[in-house]
Amino acid sequence: MHPPPLAAAMDFSQNSLFGYMEDLQELTIIERPVRRSLKTPEEIERLTVDEDLSDIERAVYLLSAGQDIQGTSVIANLPFLMRQNPAETLRRVLPKVREVLHVAGVEMQLTAAVSFLTILQEESVSIHTYAHSFLQVILLHLEHRDTGVSNAWLETLLSVIEVLPKETLRHEILNPLVSKAQLSQTVQSRLVSCKILGKLTNKFDAHTIKREILPLVKSLCQDVEYEVRSCMCRQLENIAQGVGTELTKSVVLPELIELSRDEGSSVRLAAFETLVNLLDIFDTDDRSQTILPLVKSFCEKSFKADESILISLSFHLGKLCHGLYGIFTPDQHLRFLEFYKKLCTLGLQEENGHNENQIPPQILEQEKKYISVRKNCAYNFPAMTVFVDPKNFHMELYSTFFCLCHDPEVPVRYTIAICFYEVSKLLNSGVYLIHKELITLLQDESLEVLDALIDHLPEILELMSTGGESSVQENKLSSLPDLIPALTAAEQRAAASLKWRTHEKLLQKYACLPQIISSDQIYYRFLQRMFTIMMTNSGYVRDKVTPKHGCPTMDALKLESKAGELGQGKSYWNRLRFLDTCEFIIEIFSKSFFCKYFFLPAIELTHDPVANVRMKLCYLLPKVKSTLKIPADKLLLQQLEMCVRKLLCQEKDKDVLAIVKRTVLELDRMEMSMDAFQKKFYEKDLLDQEKEREELLLLEMEQLEKEKQQNDGKPVSDKTFEKKRRDTKTPTTLPKSIPISVPGPSSGTPPTSKEIKKSKLIRSQSFNNQAFHAKYGNLDKCASKSSAATYTPPVSAKTSMISLTDDSFRTRNANNAPTSFSPNIPLPSTSRGTGNSADPKSSGSKDAQPRKATLKSRKSNP
Repeated sequence: MHPPPLAAAMDFSQNSLFGYMEDLQELTIIERPVRRSLKTPEEIERLTVDEDLSDIERAVYLLSAGQDIQGTSVIANLPFLMRQNPAETLRRVLPKVREVLHVAGVEMQLTAAVSFLTILQEESVSIHTYAHSFLQVILLHLEHRDTGVSNAWLETLLSVIEVLPKETLRHEILNPLVSKAQLSQTVQSRLVSCKILGKLTNKFDAHTIKREILPLVKSLCQDVEYEVRSCMCRQLENIAQGVGTELTKSVVLPELIELSRDEGSSVRLAAFETLVNLLDIFDTDDRSQTILPLVKSFCEKSFKADESILISLSFHLGKLCHGLYGIFTPDQHLRFLEFYKKLCTLGLQEENGHNENQIPPQILEQEKKYISVRKNCAYNFPAMTVFVDPKNFHMELYSTFFCLCHDPEVPVRYTIAICFYEVSKLLNSGVYLIHKELITLLQDESLEVLDALIDHLPEILELMSTGGESSVQENKLSSLPDLIPALTAAEQRAAASLKWRTHEKLLQKYACLPQIISSDQIYYRFLQRMFTIMMTNSGYVRDKVTPKHGCPTMDALKLESKAGELGQGKSYWNRLRFLDTCEFIIEIFSKSFFCKYFFLPAIELTHDPVANVRMKLCYLLPKVKSTLKIPADKLLLQQLEMCVRKLLCQEKDKDVLAIVKRTVLELDRMEMSMDAFQKKFYEKDLLDQEKEREELLLLEMEQLEKEKQQNDGKPVSDKTFEKKRRDTKTPTTLPKSIPISVPGPSSGTPPTSKEIKKSKLIRSQSFNNQAFHAKYGNLDKCASKSSAATYTPPVSAKTSMISLTDDSFRTRNANNAPTSFSPNIPLPSTSRGTGNSADPKSSGSKDAQPRKATLKSRKSNP
C-alpha cells in the first residue's frame, strides 16, 4: 500500500481548514455529555479512602461516612469479610450494617438479603452464632413496604428455618407468628405467616402441629382476603406431608373441599392443584367419593370460567388421570378422554380472516391462553397414552397426535417434539403408526422444533428401525422412504441458519445412522456432505458422523479417498482435520486397516509447511506407532523413525522442536506389539483381531449383497446373505486359539457359481494361513526379500497415497465390487506380514518399480 501524495496528505487550503474545524466542533459536541458525567474534584475527594486502612476498618468507615453505593459494596463483600475475620466482622461491621439497613434503599436491602443467605450457606459461623447475630435482622425486614424486598428476606428466612434448632424456631419464629397471623395485622404480614407455617410443619412433632400450628392454618384458610386464602391453600400440601395421613383426612381435606367451592377463582384453582398433588395420600374411598366429584365439577365449569383455570387444568390433567385411573368407570374414562381431546384443539375451530392488527387485544390475549392450553396438552400426551393403553392408540389418540404435530403454533409443536421419544417408547411395536409424524417434525419450518426433536433422535430412529413388525436390516427403511430426504433437508436448513448449535447437535446425532441405514446410503447421501462441512466450517473440529466400530460403512476405498482429500487439501485446516480422522480411525478400526490406508499419508505430513500441522502430527505419532506390529511392519517403523529424525534435524520452529523432543522420548519408551500374541498385550491384541475379523466380514457382506442383487431369486445367495448379516449384527467372542477362521457358508448349501466357490476357498485359506497380499504391495515385496543388501527404499508417502487412492477407487467403480474380494485378486493381509504374492508379474526385478505401476499391472493381469 503506497502512502498518499504529500499534497493530499497536507492540504491547508481554506475549504479543508473549515472542514477540519467542523469535524473538531462535532467531536466537542460528542464529548460534552461525557465531560458532564465525570466526577468533580470534591466528589472524588469524598469517594477516596485511605489505602492504609485494613478491610475491616475500610468497611466500617464506608458504612459510616461513605455513599450508598459504597455501603452496598461493603454489604455485598460481607461474606468475604466473614470468611477472613468472622469475629471482627460480627463485632464491628455487623452493627453498622444494622444501622444502615434501617434507612437503606431497595438495592442495598436486596444485597443484604443475598449476603446473609450466602453466609448461612457457607457456614462461616455456627448456627447458634448465626441465629444470635443475623436472625433478628431478617425478621425485622420481612414486612418491608417493597414487595420484592419482603420476598427476598422471606426466602432467606425459609432457608434459615431448615437448619435452626427446634427451640430457636419455637421462641423466635412460632410464638411471634401467633400475633402476626391475626386479622388485625396487614395482608402482607398474614401472607408471610402462611408461607412460614408451611415451612414450620416439617420441623415439629404431630402433637405440637395439632395444638399450635393447625389452629393458625384454619384461621388463615378462612381469612377475609382471597389472597391470604389462596396462599394458605397452596401451603396445605406441605402441611399434609408434615401431619401425616390421619390428620390430613380429618383436618386438611375438609378445608380443601371448602376452598374448592370458594367464590374466588384463584382460591378454587389453588384448591384444585393442591388436591391433584395430594392424590397419592388419599385412599381409594376418598378418591372415588370425595375427590372425583370435585374434579368432575371443576372440569365441567372450566369452559365457563376464566381461561387461566383451563391452563392449570390442562397442565395437571395427565397427573389427574393417572391418580384416578383405578376408580374410573368406562363412561367416566371416555368423558375425561373426550375432555382432553377438546382441550387439544381449543381455539383452532374459531377461524377468522381478520388481520392481526385489527383483532381486539382481548381476543389476542384469549388466543395466547388457548395456545398455552394446547401446549400443556402436548406436554401431557405421554401420560394420556398410558391412560388409553398404547394398544388403543390408533383408535383413540392418533388423530389428536396428528393435530398436535401439525398445530399452527410453534410452542405446541416444540412441546410434542420433546415428548416424541416418550410416545415412541410407549407404543413399542406400534411405533410405525407415527412414522409420518416423525418426518413432519423433521421438516418443520421452525428450527426450535427440530432442536427439540433431535435431542433423542438416535433413540427414536432405533425404535423406528427395530420396533415394527419386521426388524430385518434391509427392510428397516421400507416404511420410512422419506427419512433420508428429511434428515438431509433438516441439516441443510440448520446449516443455512444462524443457529449453529442446532446444526452441531444434529451432526453429532448423525453418528447413529450406521445402525439405521446402509453403507451405500451413508456414502452417497451423507458422507460427501460431512466432508464438505469439515472443509468449509472451521468450527466443526471432528467428523460428526464417525461411526462406531462394527457399523456397515466399512468401505476402505471410500474412506481412503475421502480422507485423502483432507490430507492433500490446500488449506492447512483440512490437513488438521485429516489428522483428527486418523485419530478416530486408530481408535475405531483395526491396526491393519490404519496401516494399510492411512499410515503413509499421515507421516508424510511431517514435511507440511505449516507448523501447527507438524505439531499436531507429533502429538499423534505415539498412537501411530502403536498400530505397528513387529516384524511384519518393520519397514513402516523404519519410515516412521526416518521422519522423526528429519524433524529433529531440520525443524526450525522452536515450539514444534520442543514437542518433537518430548515425543521422541515417549516413542523410545513404547513397547512394540508382536505378530504373535503377548501376555501383556493379550486383551488389546484379541480386540484388534476381532476388529479385523469384523472388518473383513463387513467387506464380504457388501460383496455378497452385490452378488445377491446380480443373482436375485437364488435361495443360496439369500441364505448366505442372511448369515453374513447375522455375523455382523451380533459380534461373537473370539476363541483363544490363534489364528481365527471366518465361518463360511454351511456345508449343506451348494455354491451358486464356480466364481463364488473359488472366492470362498481363497478366503478360507487366507484366514487360516493369515498371509494376505497387502494393498501396499511395494512394502510387502521389500519385506519378503531375503537379502538385506538389495534393499530399495519405498516411494514417497505422498506418491503412494495419490496412486493408491485414485487407482483403487477407479478399480472399485470399474468392477462394481470391492477389489479386495474380486475372485482373481488375493485378499488384503490382516497381519501385514510377509505374504507371497500370487501375481507373477509382481516378483523379481519388478520390486523396485513405483507402486502405481505395480497396481496397474495387477489390474491388467487378473
